[in-house]
Amino acid sequence: MKSSMFTEIAGVGLKNPFIMASGTFGFGKEYSRFYDLNELGGISGKGLTLHPKAGNKGIRVYETAAGMMNSVGLENPGVEAFLAQELDRMTAWDTAILINLGGGTIEDYREGAALIEADRLKRESEGRRGADMIELNISCPNVKEGGIAFGIDTEAARRVVREVRRATKMPLAVKLSPGARDIAEMSAMCEAEGADAVSLINTFSAMKIDVRRRKNVFANGYAGLSGPAIKPIALRMVHQAAKAVSIPVIGMGGVCSAEDAVEFIMAGAHAVQIGTYNFVNLRAGAELVRDLAAFMEEEKIESLDEIRGIIA
Repeated sequence: MKSSMFTEIAGVGLKNPFIMASGTFGFGKEYSRFYDLNELGGISGKGLTLHPKAGNKGIRVYETAAGMMNSVGLENPGVEAFLAQELDRMTAWDTAILINLGGGTIEDYREGAALIEADRLKRESEGRRGADMIELNISCPNVKEGGIAFGIDTEAARRVVREVRRATKMPLAVKLSPGARDIAEMSAMCEAEGADAVSLINTFSAMKIDVRRRKNVFANGYAGLSGPAIKPIALRMVHQAAKAVSIPVIGMGGVCSAEDAVEFIMAGAHAVQIGTYNFVNLRAGAELVRDLAAFMEEEKIESLDEIRGIIA
């Protein structure tokens, strides 16, 4: 029996459900030295903002007992530089390419999406391949509204999703914050505003203190916690989101094995993203693909559709 790991999100076919998570894989170049990225289902590139960002000062990454904390601050070259300098290399790989788009204001999101849409149309007219999907990161600080993350308040998030949906015809996945006041309500809102998928969860706000120096480790005070420590909570939220929407759900949060991925799929996910594990195992993507194929053969699962969402 030959099992199929194929899955589809908003018309975008993935040869397997593994997408490398934004912020943990760069734009793929570094990891391509360790294995063939054509094996992957997809890559979500480093998070982009309309204008280049230098990122946060001080310590940016700190290992925890069951994962890691990061305070990178969305360091990135900006949307225009990415489209001009990075996208061609990424689209040369036979894997789905997601552009992760963040912003500090609604205007930033709208303009960033418009640039990506213009690039899509230009490439289409020239017969060149472009990105397959936008992953809209609504967990960024809302500069104009007191620093509250768009991803926490449903109505604030609605305005962002609506404006980006108007700016592009590309498949659109919205990446949700675990700080959302109601993850099911937030997911349903995204679907109502035209999102083609939701992805969750982003990192949890966390803290580390250096007791010898009697100071906070991170210059910004708090940092994003990811890795195995958050997996049970992420799994619960993915299950709640999948029950609330009819669009595909992309699950993430502490996936470090094929069985972890199967849990998310059984909870309702169409695909899973791999983040922190990429730092632990530089060949994580290739190994997870092989391990999932072996698991499906062993369990006599012919298609992921057989197990997707089977947990009531």
